[in-house]
Amino acid sequence: MSDFDIQLPNVLDPFAEDQLGAAGAIEYVHIWIRQRNGKKSLTTVQGLKESFSYEKVLKDVKKTFCCNGNVVQDKELGKVIQLQGDQRKKVADFLVQAGLAEKEQIKIHGF
Repeated sequence: MSDFDIQLPNVLDPFAEDQLGAAGAIEYVHIWIRQRNGKKSLTTVQGLKESFSYEKVLKDVKKTFCCNGNVVQDKELGKVIQLQGDQRKKVADFLVQAGLAEKEQIKIHGF
């Protein structure tokens, strides 16, 4: 036998179902970009808390970034905010500054 006593730290299994439970699970805000046609793109914000008024958040974002957008009810994702153009970094900074999400909660996706 070996003289070493090896102890592995408790590591979260990324493939396990709901390890932290509903109370400890981190809810992420996902910011996606989708290419439309040519140079046109669409930024989608998904995962904001239901207690926030999506219309008021959209109004502030549109006014701040001088872009158009709308709130869409998606079958799979629920309510999402769609904005014209590539607004990923700006929206992430806006959500942190407004106190709508923590920096660790935001995941930016896209090219």
